Amino acid sequence: MEELKGVPVEEWEKRTRYCGDLRSADVGDEVVLNGWVQTRRDHGGVIFIDLRDISGLVQVVFNPEVSPEAHAVARSLRSEYVVSCRGMVRARPPEAVNPRLPTGEVEIMAERVAVVSASQTPPFEIEGGGEADETLRLRYRYLDLRRCEQRDALILRSRVTKEVRDFLAARGFLEIETPMLTKSTPEGARDFVVPSRLQPGKFYALPQSPQLFKQLLMVAGMERYYQIARCFRDEDLRADRQPEFTQIDLEMSFVEPEDVMGLMDEMFAHLFRELLGVELNPPFPRLEWREAMDRYGTDRPDTRWGMEIEDFSGLYAATACKVFRSALEGGGRIRGFKVAGMRDPARRELDDLVAEAQRLGGGGLVWMVREGDEIRSPVAKFLEPREVEGTLRAAELQEGEVLVVAAGGDEVNPVLSGMRSYCARLHPVEAERFSFVWVTRFPLFEWDDEEKRYKSNHHPFTAPSRECLEFLEERPLEATSDSYDLVLNGVELGGGSVRIHRPELQERVFRILGLREEEVEEKFGFLLEAFRYGPPPHGGIAFGLDRLVMIMAGRESIREVIAFPKTQSGADPLTGAPDLVYQEQLKELRLRPL
Repeated sequence: MEELKGVPVEEWEKRTRYCGDLRSADVGDEVVLNGWVQTRRDHGGVIFIDLRDISGLVQVVFNPEVSPEAHAVARSLRSEYVVSCRGMVRARPPEAVNPRLPTGEVEIMAERVAVVSASQTPPFEIEGGGEADETLRLRYRYLDLRRCEQRDALILRSRVTKEVRDFLAARGFLEIETPMLTKSTPEGARDFVVPSRLQPGKFYALPQSPQLFKQLLMVAGMERYYQIARCFRDEDLRADRQPEFTQIDLEMSFVEPEDVMGLMDEMFAHLFRELLGVELNPPFPRLEWREAMDRYGTDRPDTRWGMEIEDFSGLYAATACKVFRSALEGGGRIRGFKVAGMRDPARRELDDLVAEAQRLGGGGLVWMVREGDEIRSPVAKFLEPREVEGTLRAAELQEGEVLVVAAGGDEVNPVLSGMRSYCARLHPVEAERFSFVWVTRFPLFEWDDEEKRYKSNHHPFTAPSRECLEFLEERPLEATSDSYDLVLNGVELGGGSVRIHRPELQERVFRILGLREEEVEEKFGFLLEAFRYGPPPHGGIAFGLDRLVMIMAGRESIREVIAFPKTQSGADPLTGAPDLVYQEQLKELRLRPL
């Protein structure tokens, strides 16, 4: 026997059961458990520990009358010691049953215990450690992952990827890996680049997505491809972004948009049924982009509650209200929604609505409260009786209910969208737990006023809608695309499209984007060449696995469902990355230090 920090360390026994699996049916069985001590309680002779492994917790009892040797060792145990324990499963006394634990009806009467390894005092409590500073938890991520909340998130993530693989494999998809070291291409976020030692002065790029390779796989006749793909983007980080992330990526030949969306409806219904016991109701609703912007103010609508945006412009066509009239004369509209759950508000609450609209970038917000057949509002004195009556009727305002209105063009969409979210948080209403919606037919292009050129709304390989081919060059901003995004609870899970497969159409799109022929040849020549060898019509989609698991697990950040995430500055407190490299490495790569 060796000594470890004064604690006798003995040979451990292989487990026969997992801690979290024990139930009343196991009473009377002798078991061997291995795991970590979560807590230790000394009740004046009898010692209790909560023993934890990957499956959960179970209570172990050390009674000196049953095993003096085990009790003596238990006196030295501390949190996070690793132990091997042999004992008998017994029923807890009725008054000691813990209904919060799956194992709460049983406990283990220890007959033998061995300390496998000791532990220093952790920098934060494992039980309840979620209150610790996030940077500290990431610095000791291997301890943070011992918490049941973090463990459960990674278990769920693993189960999601397994179910996705099984689902797609059963439908004829092949899992195919694509390169990690590839070529930098424009029209996306910034690339992470990797210098080449064998070809000095040249660089690989880490893939932002497998987009070009999966299209080449369609040209190769693979027809149905998928991959749980690692992707890299050098961009500013938020709660739902990381420099490295994972996509559920797939592509299919001989499909139209509805084929892709229909299969994904089926896949998500399967995932939520098998993993959460939640029955979804596919097909999920479809909204064209323009309709989504008009009804929700965003192309990522949260449809769990009402408060859809209505257009009241017709009611105020001849209004004397200066705010409304100037907006209409400038080509704008008068739009707003009834605030769910707010009734008879105090003036302070109404002022808070205006302040939130200003925080969201709006020039202002008009509120209206129904009082009898009149309205209370800063603009009430400027409105004709017919305008008041029409507003009450159109908004279906009941006594004391509130309507918020913004006047202007599409620039008020982010304000109205943000106000929907704000009001939903302010006055929560009963809503669906998970609400999916497809947003389709996005604009093909958008205008970049800073660079004075057109850019792709999705990416330059997205196919235009057929009816737009005749006026593509003449009216690019009117062109829509065969694209589709899937949104869950206001979060974009992923997006895709039918792709361009004809080289002449791809070249037309490149010209509209202002890409020079030599630039197209340099960046995409291999793709256009492949398209001259019989490419099939094809389309696909990619979902953010991290975002999906975040929502399924009820978390606020994708960092909570990634094993070893980076901070919002892109740093890794655990390993110290990014870091400097040795001068010898720079010399090998023909790079000069800063």
